[in-house]
Amino acid sequence: MRQDTRPLLSRGALLLLIALFALLWFAQLNIRHLIASDEGRYAEMAREMLLSGDWLTPRYNGYKYFEKPPLQTWLNAATFAAFGIGDWQARLYTALCGFGGVLVVGFAGARVFNPLSGLAAALILATSPYWNLMGHFNTLDMGLAFMMTVTLATLLLGQRPGLSDRAARGWMWLCWASMGLAVLSKGLIGLVLPGAVLVIYSLVARDGAVWRRLYLFSGLLVFLLVTAPWFIAVQHANPEFFDFFFINEHFRRFLTTEHHRTGAPWFFVPVLLVGFLPWLSIVPQSLRQALAMPRQANRFSPVLLLIVWTVFIFLFFSISKSKLISYVLPVAPSIALLLGLFLPMMTRTQWKRHLAVYALVLVVGMFAAMFLAGMGDARTPNALYRSYQAWVYVALAIGLAGLGLAALIARRNPQEPPRRAIFVYGATWFVLVSVAGNAHEIFGRQSAGVDLVAPVRATLATMPPDVPFYSVNVLDHTMPFYLGRTMTMVQHPDELAFGVRQEPQKWLPTIDAWVARWRALPQGMALLPPYLFDQMSAAGVPMRVVARDSRRVIVARH
Repeated sequence: MRQDTRPLLSRGALLLLIALFALLWFAQLNIRHLIASDEGRYAEMAREMLLSGDWLTPRYNGYKYFEKPPLQTWLNAATFAAFGIGDWQARLYTALCGFGGVLVVGFAGARVFNPLSGLAAALILATSPYWNLMGHFNTLDMGLAFMMTVTLATLLLGQRPGLSDRAARGWMWLCWASMGLAVLSKGLIGLVLPGAVLVIYSLVARDGAVWRRLYLFSGLLVFLLVTAPWFIAVQHANPEFFDFFFINEHFRRFLTTEHHRTGAPWFFVPVLLVGFLPWLSIVPQSLRQALAMPRQANRFSPVLLLIVWTVFIFLFFSISKSKLISYVLPVAPSIALLLGLFLPMMTRTQWKRHLAVYALVLVVGMFAAMFLAGMGDARTPNALYRSYQAWVYVALAIGLAGLGLAALIARRNPQEPPRRAIFVYGATWFVLVSVAGNAHEIFGRQSAGVDLVAPVRATLATMPPDVPFYSVNVLDHTMPFYLGRTMTMVQHPDELAFGVRQEPQKWLPTIDAWVARWRALPQGMALLPPYLFDQMSAAGVPMRVVARDSRRVIVARH
């Protein structure tokens, strides 16, 4: 089947579409409060970096924190400096990465394949629940995924036949620089994953010539100019950095279960199925279309590289002993580019079947949402699930209405394929997922503990600025950010164990030591889990409750 490559949108219409997408994308940043653990952690690290003025050594809750490199912390701190400290500011960098990833995919698809495929790939990525939700969540994985998207896109763009030496070198230098930024985002995987993909691709495709077009010597110099300064400086200032960062956070994390993030080998299968739910029906046709595409004149195969990129990164994290939902996010752009090859070619018959299947999916979702009414526990009361259920029904109703509109547009515009209807369909899923995702604030507000902030601040205002504040047997990931102050850890260091070992004077190793210190204090504050508060109250520890919820109790020694 020949693909129609006529332009669907004028330049002005395309710019208007991007502006509308930007409005919808960035308007969501301040709807939700930050939730544990990633959002609160990375926001607090940036707040501490900004206030301390130490842009070399990352700290979390006052302790050295070398689990990840500092690029996102730097940029979040810069955002706080420019716009103030708050929720939307903490998410701005992540949102920019998600938004930028859509533009990069659209541009690369248009230049490497054709304009319609690029536009379709951008639409698929923007409206996929996986990319949409992670683009509005303050975690490192979207920043890494964006940098790796730039790596993938510039590699594809730099391997096009007919480029001048200057153009090819420019694309490849940008590729090497983006790998450096990926390393500064989350570590060595920013270099290891693209490198392994290229090795496997060259073997499978029998394309050794690609290595001669990588500008290895000058490219490696660019990579080192981006990465080396911070690593050298932080190692000089902190001799303990090398072992923890490179050995513990890379090899032990991948090979052992000590980080307690285990999962079955098929852990990421449902992640991608749900993450690309709106477009699953076109996967078989897209794969057939991709495999049928010929190689470029220089024997380079963009499609095969995309397939190797997707499969290898998926398998790499699937065999890892440490798994989180966001880890395979770097495969989302390559999947979008592959699906974008077929989407503009859908026939009206295929489109009708597609809409019918997804109407059934949404109806099934309506029935499945009924189970939310029976969920709940002491930490998350049933009333919250019932409130969230109402928003789920709103989101699903929007979805059904959007599918009906897409079907109506396709009927009234009998062109082949139904492209305008496809845009309406994609926008429907974007809004559906955004409504359901942002409604998580029903749970997130309690998780963040923001309702406790006002009374705790009022109590702190009556005390000296340096009054001690203890976090007893728990690490709360959001309260330090919202209260604007760090806490002294007691007994359970959690993920701050490395920092505690480096600066043991900054913590109390046992609850008994805390009780002795607490009784001797004229004034102080402490955060305890409810069960421990009950134990301490029964033991006669003097505490006045300042604020509490189902997850934490904050007390004063006044």
